[in-house]
Amino acid sequence: MQSIVFRIAATIYNSENKPDWKGSRESFLIQLIGIVGQFISSDKIVIRNPLFNQDEARKRILIMLNMNKVIQHIWNEIRAKNTEQLTPVFDKEKPIRSTSDIRTWWTSKPCEDFSKTHINFTTVDNKWEYLEAKTINDCDVVDSFVKNDHLGFEILYNYQGVIRRYFPDFIIKLKSGAHLIIETKGQDREIDKTKRAFLDEWCKAVNQHGEFGKWSLGVSFDPNDLGRLIRETIR
Repeated sequence: MQSIVFRIAATIYNSENKPDWKGSRESFLIQLIGIVGQFISSDKIVIRNPLFNQDEARKRILIMLNMNKVIQHIWNEIRAKNTEQLTPVFDKEKPIRSTSDIRTWWTSKPCEDFSKTHINFTTVDNKWEYLEAKTINDCDVVDSFVKNDHLGFEILYNYQGVIRRYFPDFIIKLKSGAHLIIETKGQDREIDKTKRAFLDEWCKAVNQHGEFGKWSLGVSFDPNDLGRLIRETIR
């Protein structure tokens, strides 16, 4: 069990331990080991299968198999507890990106010409995405929009101890000047909720910076709800 505790603590430590971190690294690791140990020995982990619940060796095996879930849970709580302020971290080589930077690329996907996007064609992966794009284009409160394709707009997120990349579907500029990031989803899984949590942090950091206007996010589960979702943003 000690090996499990150390492995979980080390994974979280390596995720959080940045080069410019000014705290005591040794104290941080010791605290992590204590927190992980307390969590695993507490009643927070519920094992309903009696085959694993009654035998200590089998319990350890089950925790090992689900170690990434434990990492995700503890890591999220530590970040929420210790975050005082969200600030954007800019790319040192290219801090600000624009749709004007997009170069020509070739695709075999269907393309549509919408009047409110200043990239000449919008690639659509399926009929649902086409309906979403058309709804955005036809909405009278929308000034312009772009499909997030070859833009380089990505959100890094941590899911079950693994750093991944997330590419939201659309970026919309409203006539009010606000920006709305839209994600289209058929179903809402745990990984999708994690992605949105990190995108929400991105929006909060940009909004607190104050020089790029107001940004927010929205999730469309059906093309019919998108118009209402956009209008609710301007209130």
